[in-house]
Amino acid sequence: MCDDEKSSGSSSKCANAISVAARIGGMGLAVASAALMATASQCTIYAAYGARPRTVTYSSYAPFVFLVVANAMAAFLSAIAVFLSVWKKGKDKVARILLPLIGAAVPALLYSSTGAAFAANGDLTYCSAYGKRVSVCAADAYGGGSSNFCSQVRVAIYLSLGAAIAVSVAEVLRSLPFMALGGGGGSDSDSSSSSESGGCDHGCHHKH
Repeated sequence: MCDDEKSSGSSSKCANAISVAARIGGMGLAVASAALMATASQCTIYAAYGARPRTVTYSSYAPFVFLVVANAMAAFLSAIAVFLSVWKKGKDKVARILLPLIGAAVPALLYSSTGAAFAANGDLTYCSAYGKRVSVCAADAYGGGSSNFCSQVRVAIYLSLGAAIAVSVAEVLRSLPFMALGGGGGSDSDSSSSSESGGCDHGCHHKH
């Protein structure tokens, strides 16, 4: 019995350590994604000769703005979760309330913003002076790719996806020890209660 308890405790500590590491990794990826997307800009030229150059940035596309905001919020919430998990050991009353909420909110922010950015990435265009749609990526490649706008956007999206996967893994690992402990506790209580009721029934039948 003691050996089982020791192995269960060590497994719980190991899972918690990996969960915290995954959450820190996800936080770093989210910060990198937000920073990379926020600095993505490119000076493209209209198709018409002599037209003014136009600067295309992440703010020209609403899904990319959403990705920057969502990743920044996810990184902030992940930092709070790491603090509650490491310094409060997840046992504080506030930690018990906030950790499940953060565990649900962070992946939701990351997956939704990444999905929206993936959808927008397939159609990076702007309207030219004559009302025609011009591909930003084609202009980037034609112009020598000095700013690499499209490639920078794609890297930021994949970093955001990596952050979403990392925090999902962290949340799964965080919940596993509690599920195991809950299952064990339930079986012990059921067995003890059944043994007690069995003894009482036996005594009652013996009386009669």
